[in-house]
Amino acid sequence: MLFGRSIRARMTMAAEVVFGTVVLLGVLAISLTYPVRAREDLAEQAADASRHLAIAIGEHRFSGPIPPRQGVYIFQIVNSGGKVLAATNGLVGRPPITRDWPTGGDSQVQTRVCQRGPCMIVVGTSNPTSAYGSVVAYAAVREPFLLSSPFLPLVLSAFGAALVALMGWGAWYGVGRVLAPVEQIRTGLERISAHDLGRRVDVPDTEDEVAELAATVNATLERLEDAVDRHRRFVSDASHELRTPLTGLMVRLEAGLTDLDEKEWRAAIRDAQRLSDIVHDLLLMARLDAGVQPQQERIELGRLVEEEIARRSCRLPLTTDVEPGLFVRGNRLRLARLLMNLLSNADRYGQSRVWVSVRAWKDQAVVEVLDDGPGIPAEMRERVFERFTRLDHTRSRDTGGTGLGLPIARDIAKAHGGTLEIGDGPGCRMILSLPQALPYSAPGAKQL
Repeated sequence: MLFGRSIRARMTMAAEVVFGTVVLLGVLAISLTYPVRAREDLAEQAADASRHLAIAIGEHRFSGPIPPRQGVYIFQIVNSGGKVLAATNGLVGRPPITRDWPTGGDSQVQTRVCQRGPCMIVVGTSNPTSAYGSVVAYAAVREPFLLSSPFLPLVLSAFGAALVALMGWGAWYGVGRVLAPVEQIRTGLERISAHDLGRRVDVPDTEDEVAELAATVNATLERLEDAVDRHRRFVSDASHELRTPLTGLMVRLEAGLTDLDEKEWRAAIRDAQRLSDIVHDLLLMARLDAGVQPQQERIELGRLVEEEIARRSCRLPLTTDVEPGLFVRGNRLRLARLLMNLLSNADRYGQSRVWVSVRAWKDQAVVEVLDDGPGIPAEMRERVFERFTRLDHTRSRDTGGTGLGLPIARDIAKAHGGTLEIGDGPGCRMILSLPQALPYSAPGAKQL
C-alpha cells in the first residue's frame, strides 16, 4: 500500500506543480493584459460616441439633456472657457468632467478621470464650427469595479487557487482509480507463496495496460509454477534414481566384507558406474540449464558421426550413409555426447540393426538414427524427452540408462540452435537438425 501511495503522491504533486505553474502564468497574463485591453475597448467606445456627438451638434443645439448614445450615458459639451453648454441628465449645471483640451492640432483628447465613485475613460472631440461655437464634445464610460480596484489580481488568484485545489483532488482521485487495480495485483502477489503457486491475480475488465499487466503476471506465475513443479519432480526423480544404485552398492560392499565373491564385486562396480553416470548426467544438465556456453568451432558433422561410431563398441551392426562436406558450428564434446546418446539408445533397443544417415536439407544438416526395435508410440514421443522418463518396456534399471540421455540430447540440440524430434518409422527414428555453417569464411566475414 505504501508503494501505491508513494506513486499516487508523486503523480499528484507533479500534476499540482505543472497545473499550478500554468495557472500562475495565466493569472499573471490576465492581470497584466486584461486592464490594458479593457481600457482600450472602453476608450474606443467613448471615442466613437464623442465623434458622433461632435457631428450631431454641427447643425443644431440640444433643447434638453443629451440622450444616451451607443451605450454611453455620460456626455458634456464644453466651450473654450470651461463652461458646460449641454450635458446628460444629472450633469447639467455641474463642472466639466475634465479640463483636458485637444492640443497640437489633434481633434481628440483622451484621459482617465478618477473622482468620487468609479474611474471613467473620457474622450473629447473638438468641433470649432458647431451650433455652440468652438466646443469639445466629451463622452465618458465608467470602468467596471474590478478594473478600477485592486481586487482583480486577488479574485484571479483565488480562482486560480481553487482550480489548482480542484485539479489536485482530481489527480489524487484519478491516480487512485488507475492504481487501484495495480494495488490489487500487488496484494494478490503478496498472498502467493512457493507452497501455493496455483493462485492467480484478478484481471480487470478495463482492457488497458493494467489488464495486460495482470495477464502477464498470471502468465509469469504459470511459467514459474511449471518450473517449480519440474524442479520438484526432478529432485524427487533424481533422489529415487540415486537411491537404487547407492542401496545396491552398499549391500554388495557389506557382503564383500565377509565373502569376496567376484560376481558380487562386479555387480558393485556396475552399481558404482551407474551412480557415476547419473551424477555426470546431472552435472551436464545443470550446466545446460544454467546456459553455460563452451567454446565453439566449425565441425564437419559427417566426420564427427563416423568418429563416434568408430569409438563405440556396439551390440548391433550399423549401416551408415554420410554426405560429406556438411559443417555445423558448435562444441565438439557436447555434440559428441548428443550423438553418443542417440547411438546408445538405438543400440540398446534395436532388434538386429541400426541405420545412421547424415544429409543436407535446405539450410540444415540432418542426422537420422533409426533402429528396428519396438519404437515409441506417437502419444509418448514428447514424454520421453522429460527427465527420468522410461517407457514400460524399458523400466528395468539394470538394462536401461539413466533416464537422462534423450533430455540431455535435446537440450544440447537446442543450445546449438537445432531440434531433436522423433519421426515415424517401423522402429524408433531420431531426427537431429542443426543449422549449417559455411565451410569457408571470407576474410573479415563473421562466421555463423
